[in-house]
Amino acid sequence: MDNYVYKNNKKMRMGYTTGSCAAAAAKAAAWMLLGGGVPPEVELMTPKGIALRLEVLDPKLTAGEASCAIRKDAGDDPDVTDGLKVYAAVRRTEGAGVQIDGGAGVGRVTRPGLEQPVGAAAINKVPRQMIREGVEEVCGRFGYGGGISVTISIPGGEELAAKTFNPRLGIEGGISVLGTSGIVEPMSEEALIETIRIDIKMQLAGGRKYLVLVPGNYGLDYLNEFHPQLLKTSVKYSNFLGDAIDAAVEYGAKGILLAGHIGKLVKLAGGIMNTHSRNADSRMEILTAHAAVLGADQETARALMDCITTDEALEILKRKGLLEGVMERLLKRMEFYVDHRSGHSLERGILVFSQREGTLGESGDARRILSCLQEELGKL
Repeated sequence: MDNYVYKNNKKMRMGYTTGSCAAAAAKAAAWMLLGGGVPPEVELMTPKGIALRLEVLDPKLTAGEASCAIRKDAGDDPDVTDGLKVYAAVRRTEGAGVQIDGGAGVGRVTRPGLEQPVGAAAINKVPRQMIREGVEEVCGRFGYGGGISVTISIPGGEELAAKTFNPRLGIEGGISVLGTSGIVEPMSEEALIETIRIDIKMQLAGGRKYLVLVPGNYGLDYLNEFHPQLLKTSVKYSNFLGDAIDAAVEYGAKGILLAGHIGKLVKLAGGIMNTHSRNADSRMEILTAHAAVLGADQETARALMDCITTDEALEILKRKGLLEGVMERLLKRMEFYVDHRSGHSLERGILVFSQREGTLGESGDARRILSCLQEELGKL
């Protein structure tokens, strides 16, 4: 592709999704089956409105079936599926319409709560629509009114799935065929947020009502020491706390337990819902403001503002006898902003820790929500 976006002042090339590859392969294979020839390229209009012309690879045509592949190109995105071949095999069927299934290397849904039902191939809604529309377009061109079956396969997908979220989400046997726009944008926040939303939806499937939200691996390590069973109910939200809270509300959570390192969660006390440093920092400003309210002098405030890490700031607060009071104030502000984001529709408990100090503080409802989580875990 020759389409580009700018991320962090860098020009980066876009790519196209596994969903686009599957749709293009199915369209080309249908052309081979119904037209009898092998097109060197296939055209595909993506939902984003960007047209693709993709090379048709490994064409095979027999009396009853046609198949071919499209190679995935993720552009400048660090996508583990980059370079994979996505195959489509098509056959005529007696019934009407386009039937879509997954073959080798395409995962199967084994747990409720995902976009596709249990037992279905992990081919998401938009790719299925793209496949169906592409095949129907070819059928119309050749005047064919019968049915078509499409089987998507991805050699190497089963091995590659171990590097994705699929095992955690209950998708077994391969990778997922994904994409809502048909286009891969480098370092796509949209794709990561969608993965977080899917994880939350899956965690709440089957009647569960409580979630554990953690920013990243530090939070998971802390949970593993604090209460290992909570790992079963945890969702890693990266920097997208606001989106995770939105999804928890949307999918019917009753309450959340938020567990995170002070370096991330101190930003929540300032109402920052995307905690990536390029969006906002203010860690030292927030800590300094609360220390000042509790009587910190100008020298202490200046020392806090000069800190590079929260661990440095915590040492100063501890030495000045301000740590406990600052944490109490921070936790109240964190509760305020979670309530504000959720529209007061979630019960919430908050655990804050540092690697040096361990648990720094917990909100008033943290233990009660922990008990609710333990009760739900006992029913699993």
